[in-house]
Amino acid sequence: MNSVLRKFSPAVVLLAAPVLFCAEIGTKPTYEQIEQFLQTAKIVKMKDLSTGVTNSRRATLSDGTMQHDAHVQSIDESKAKFEGSAGTEINFRDTWKFNVAAYRLGRILELDMIPPSIERKVNGTSCAVSWWIDNSMMEIDRKKKGLASPDRDAWNREMYIVRVFDQLIFNTDRTLQNLLIDLDWRIWMIDHTRAFRLYTTLREQKNLELCDRKLLAKLRTLDTKTLSALKPYVYDGEIKGMLGRRDKIVKFFDAQIAQKGEEAILYDRPAR
Repeated sequence: MNSVLRKFSPAVVLLAAPVLFCAEIGTKPTYEQIEQFLQTAKIVKMKDLSTGVTNSRRATLSDGTMQHDAHVQSIDESKAKFEGSAGTEINFRDTWKFNVAAYRLGRILELDMIPPSIERKVNGTSCAVSWWIDNSMMEIDRKKKGLASPDRDAWNREMYIVRVFDQLIFNTDRTLQNLLIDLDWRIWMIDHTRAFRLYTTLREQKNLELCDRKLLAKLRTLDTKTLSALKPYVYDGEIKGMLGRRDKIVKFFDAQIAQKGEEAILYDRPAR
């Protein structure tokens, strides 16, 4: 254990990663147990956040044993046509539901880079309630401060995964504010409310460079049945779009491997 630990009670401490460790019995609760905490712990405090455009809030939750914060988002908008900074978008959706879908997809792909996120009613409104990453900074702040990871190779391996994931979900809003870096220089992807588009094309194929070997293998296994675990937070059309983009991602990396060799394109990312 190191400086990323934050004590909440004599028996419980919290890692910067979304994993709880009970010092007395030496157990690591499962993702399901973390989800249960987010679902049932009492909200004891809540405040609005100044960053972002989705009226996000930061809530403090307590179950009587431990206390931890969560990110609460309730936005749920749909427009046939949306004029944004990136231009015109048809069939626009900006919804908290995609935060839950992104977390579930991350679990399927075994990424461990997306904080747990569940559906919960807050003050009578359905929301995404997501685990708050303590002791972290936004990518925009890292850049402003001129900070760099002490292990550039490890940093790049994380970023390659972010880029593949964003192409898979057609994320239109990966800003420098929704990438977090914890004290161990691990990257966390948050705020996916403007993703999961219907398009089967890739948004920016140029962002694909290298790929984790395990992630590419996991991408190959995706199908309609597997992705049904994302329902009801995405619809059939969004799943179809994702599978179409998956096909293009796999085809791209297969072509790169055939041209340059597997060792030049694939790498093995250490477990976090």
